Amino acid sequence: MASNESSDNKKLSDGTIFGIGNPLLDIIAEVPVSFLESYNLKSNDAILAGEAHKGLNESLLRDYPHHQFVAGGATQNSMRTATWLLQQPHVCVYMGCVGQDKYHQLLHDAASKSGLLLSYQICENSEERIQTGTCAVLINGNNRSLVANLGAANHFTIDHLDDPNNKQLMENAKIFYTAGFFYTVCPAAVMRICEHADKNNKLFCTNLSAPFISEFFGDKLMKAMPYVDYLFGNDSEVTSFNKHQLKLDTEDIKEIVKAISELPKKNSQRKRVVIITQGSEPTILAIAGDNIKEFPVKKPMEIVDTNGAGDTFVGGFLAYLALDKTLEEAIQAGAYCAYECIQQSGCTFPDKPNFDPAKFV
Repeated sequence: MASNESSDNKKLSDGTIFGIGNPLLDIIAEVPVSFLESYNLKSNDAILAGEAHKGLNESLLRDYPHHQFVAGGATQNSMRTATWLLQQPHVCVYMGCVGQDKYHQLLHDAASKSGLLLSYQICENSEERIQTGTCAVLINGNNRSLVANLGAANHFTIDHLDDPNNKQLMENAKIFYTAGFFYTVCPAAVMRICEHADKNNKLFCTNLSAPFISEFFGDKLMKAMPYVDYLFGNDSEVTSFNKHQLKLDTEDIKEIVKAISELPKKNSQRKRVVIITQGSEPTILAIAGDNIKEFPVKKPMEIVDTNGAGDTFVGGFLAYLALDKTLEEAIQAGAYCAYECIQQSGCTFPDKPNFDPAKFV
């Protein structure tokens, strides 16, 4: 596959970047307001599916033939993004838990088509048929209503990492990434990966992901923090992290980000790097012991959908980290991927990337 015209991308080994998270099949469809009303949904919202939403997915598949399937979930989005930017199938390996159902097959097909090397754990709970996680992305005009059902994604177990094939995938990887959402599912697996990365001098990267993670799963996040080489997040997540974990007497984002970069770290040979996006405001880079840097954000003429912008930023950044590029170039790569993503519906991209770090600012 051709690499970017504008960069000298070297060929990376298969499975260089290893992602673990909550796999969701995104089912994207344009729907009328009446459809939203029938399920009591707001036109711009993100919720977890409840009893009232039974049958919603089936109704989408039946009544809206123009629906599309995208391999979703935060970490899987980031892995797809890195693969797209690098134009190197199988450079990213991804695992998470799925059910034994048609959604699993649809998800597997969509993720494989995106070039991911997959090692899904299949939830074989015979008593209750646990379905593959889904997220209905209901588009109405410029609004997006998300209805997520984590399903099998909630059932990942650490023994999946004991499988000899998966052990080998861990051995082959150089960069590990999980979004904050996975701390709610299997923190033991996160710690196993942290320890492997530490012992083998590999990179462990993670994400604050949502304000509720720092509030309700902050202890799990703090247990991993000494192993974190690269931490991603946005301004509202940083504020929540400070409120519930750091408890500094400040609301200054830069001060908080600097303090996070300087939290105790196991591998002192490598300084922790913290990258915080703020929508269209400048992206903040903090490296432990260094001065804060800021990077202006390039805004497209038209924004279609900001859903997935954070995930795609991470994917672009990790791709350039894998290529041993500078932090500045990795931030531009992340910003470029987010820039392309927000001009599309759902977490998707144009056919081919067209990125030149020298020109994209």
